[in-house]
Amino acid sequence: MRKFLLLIVAALAVVAMPSTALAAVNVKSLPTATFSGPTVTLTGGNFSGLGNVPAIATLTVQGSATYTCTNQGGNASPGQNPVPAQQGDSGPFDLGNSTHNGRGTVSNITSTVSAGETPSAQAVGCGGTGSTKWKVTLDTLTATAAHLEITQGGTLVFCRNYTIDGPSTGTAC
Repeated sequence: MRKFLLLIVAALAVVAMPSTALAAVNVKSLPTATFSGPTVTLTGGNFSGLGNVPAIATLTVQGSATYTCTNQGGNASPGQNPVPAQQGDSGPFDLGNSTHNGRGTVSNITSTVSAGETPSAQAVGCGGTGSTKWKVTLDTLTATAAHLEITQGGTLVFCRNYTIDGPSTGTAC
């Protein structure tokens, strides 16, 4: 009976080992975010303990867009309401740990917000009661926040949030 129980305990230990390996991720240095207009770039993240399962990073960026309103007389004025920009996504970025003894690096991951469809004059706040006679043109795009996720085999192993006015190393999710 003892041998049977030892066999069960050993089998459970083998099953639990992959999740234990993922929990052993060590952050050697946090990735830092640089905000520049519509773009956020992450650099400098260094991790160990990732094992040989590829670690995949994805950077998602949110932001806002401002517009200029031009009336029929050709007079331009800034819109009063910034509108949300279209979210940017870096797509998958392999940290390279599976070929570097479990060490992975965030070298340069970039993501950019975009304008999307031109909003209505009313949404931008062009004055009046939302007259359709205003011409709306894009003025600026600004990335305001970013979200980094690192996964292995579909499991989240690291997460960080960044804001334009926050610390460059972000905050834990």
